[in-house]
Amino acid sequence: MAKGPGRVLVTGGGGFIGSHVVELLLAQGRSVRVLEKPGVSTAHLPAGVVEILFADLRDAAAIAGSADGCDVVLHLAANPNLWARDPREFEEVNHQGTRRVLDAARRAGASRVVHVSTESILAPPGHCGFITEATETTLDDMIGPYCRSKWLADEAARQAAKAGDPVVVVRPTIPVGAGDRLMGPPSRMIRDFCNGRLKACLNGELNLIDVRDVAAGVWAAARRGEPGRSYLLANENWTIPELFGYLAELTGQPAPRIGVPYALALAFAHLEEWLCGHVLTERAPMATVTGVRLTRRPLRFDGSHSAKELGLLAMRDCRAAIREAVEWFRAAAVIA
Repeated sequence: MAKGPGRVLVTGGGGFIGSHVVELLLAQGRSVRVLEKPGVSTAHLPAGVVEILFADLRDAAAIAGSADGCDVVLHLAANPNLWARDPREFEEVNHQGTRRVLDAARRAGASRVVHVSTESILAPPGHCGFITEATETTLDDMIGPYCRSKWLADEAARQAAKAGDPVVVVRPTIPVGAGDRLMGPPSRMIRDFCNGRLKACLNGELNLIDVRDVAAGVWAAARRGEPGRSYLLANENWTIPELFGYLAELTGQPAPRIGVPYALALAFAHLEEWLCGHVLTERAPMATVTGVRLTRRPLRFDGSHSAKELGLLAMRDCRAAIREAVEWFRAAAVIA
């Protein structure tokens, strides 16, 4: 692959966050290569401007040369779902796939690598107060195979930095906004509410951040982040009922008035996962065991210190981002 001055590899560049990262890089005149999973549409990326490479993160040979000629590697590619028909996919894609990308970046001599992790690994049981970039967790704290795979990927990135690789970790909370073509779990929840499928509500906390602020944070970490450091990209703390209440204002759909007991929600999630794994094999569960169990963890975040260090001082209003997401889903005929 030809060497390009300042070329940036964006793994997962066709995805929700990734496509916004690509847009930001192109606006700054950077040369961009996108690594995407075979079968994922990249039609929304500028044809003839972005170099597209298709390779599965489970294919070590295909990943090995993916970073050749790139100065910066931004690793976003992962299975972001909280459930998979074969749970082993999380380990192979999220954890081992990250190791393969780190190895490829090392062989290519990249001057900076940013590993994009997740907020779901930062919720230790019994934690009091706000979660910050200083919050530490262990593998034993993780809920389910998705969280375990992401914690191990995060640890692999931090160990690579300790070994001398120029690796920075960013941990975004839940991105909201336009453009989630692959429909990650938060977007599916918004879609299901707007389509009138959610009649009851499980209480829980979440932190929202405009997807464009996540993209800006990823790129800021590449430019200003310190290798070996982990940065938290977070903005507004909400509850699930507050989110549904705002969606009700936007759409006219009634907010759920029934609160679901945790034990009942967990039992329903176990049942739905079993049905989707063995009977209804063409669909994914609306409720997942990992998602339900995460509602029992403290998920209040304060990312102000990381924002200051990365120069992200003017975060966007998440209400506007949610409204833009709803409008985008309508235009895409995802919701009525």
